[in-house]
Amino acid sequence: MSTSTASAPTATTVARRARRNRLLLLAGLGLVALSITRVISGEGVLTASGTINAMVWLTLPVALAGLGGLISERAGVVNIGLEGMMMLGVWGAGFAGWRWGPLAALVAALIGGALGGLLHALATVTFGVDHIVSGVAINLLAAGTVRFLSELTFTPSTGGGPTQSPPMSGNIPTFDIPVLASGPDVLGSVERTGIPVLADAAGVLRGLMVGITPYELLGLAMFPLTAYLLWRTALGLRLRSAGENPWAAESLGVNVVRVKYLAVVWGGALAGLGGLFLVMFTGSYREGMTNGRGYIGLAAMIFGNWRPGGLAAGATLFGYADAVRLRSQNSLAVLALFIFAGIVVIALGVLWLRRGRRLPGAIFIGIGVTFLLGYLGLDSLPNEVTTLTPYIVTLVVLSVSSQNLRMPKADGMVYRKGEGH
Repeated sequence: MSTSTASAPTATTVARRARRNRLLLLAGLGLVALSITRVISGEGVLTASGTINAMVWLTLPVALAGLGGLISERAGVVNIGLEGMMMLGVWGAGFAGWRWGPLAALVAALIGGALGGLLHALATVTFGVDHIVSGVAINLLAAGTVRFLSELTFTPSTGGGPTQSPPMSGNIPTFDIPVLASGPDVLGSVERTGIPVLADAAGVLRGLMVGITPYELLGLAMFPLTAYLLWRTALGLRLRSAGENPWAAESLGVNVVRVKYLAVVWGGALAGLGGLFLVMFTGSYREGMTNGRGYIGLAAMIFGNWRPGGLAAGATLFGYADAVRLRSQNSLAVLALFIFAGIVVIALGVLWLRRGRRLPGAIFIGIGVTFLLGYLGLDSLPNEVTTLTPYIVTLVVLSVSSQNLRMPKADGMVYRKGEGH
């Protein structure tokens, strides 16, 4: 007689399930905190579907730039030049979108970012230039290049100018999820009830289901695709080995130079793809529209511990704060985020106290109380502070987040074939 028993889950599977459940719990608690903030402040824009929809468009540029940096650094090349690569992608998308439409804008954004990545790879991998120096040089070079091309191309007769392209031609196809977000619009009906938590959850879900474009789906697909390629394929193993110990990888027959070139060019193309969404969100290219998003993407990558999931979470935080700033009619909705920040930071402080870490716990609780007192004591925020809110929120989260960061061991090291033997 034979019996069959289900195989016991591996330790990796158990850890993955525990991490997934923890993330779902944190997302649920975050939604509750956001709902409490919305009820106390009366600012419905905080969980409105329009805000969430804008959040997606504003998250993708940061997230894709960070993803490009992740791929590059996993191969051992520090990429400070993400901002410049995004600039090249933005300009390419603005020019091609004006001349030939959205699909051409996509192709041009990828090519523009990839060219920046190729230049960075040439400098760092082939000529051994310091990675930071090369990245800063690319940022400066890209800023000058796009200004020169704009003055050459976007003349007044075209409807543009040195700092702005003509509007993108053609229409971007969009669709809504039937029943839930269109037709009966079930989620919209629930959102309009204003019931705490339930209406907020409906607003968040509806914002993710309306005005969907194929380009958004492509950008979002880059994250599971990149995770699969890095951790489930032979190419990903070679790429990660080049970032951990390139000389050991070389001894096993890996063409480390080729792998590094591929990673940096690929990363640059993703940064350029991020620039595409800025052009599509505004309808045209504008000088300076990247506005430091490449650097924020780099910070989100570090926050995410060089992993796509954590990176996406950090980028979403920035995109949400930026969407609230743009969607609010005044600074009151941005000021309301002080309540949300206070609740979150106090919760972190309580968690530290439960773990026996009294000093960090007391500091976090003090910071959280300061946020709440700030909301009670302020009537409004200056425009300068409102504009900087997404950057301030990102920096605060990076400073208070606690995790065991581990960058690739050979990240930033100059590699020379054969020298490590």
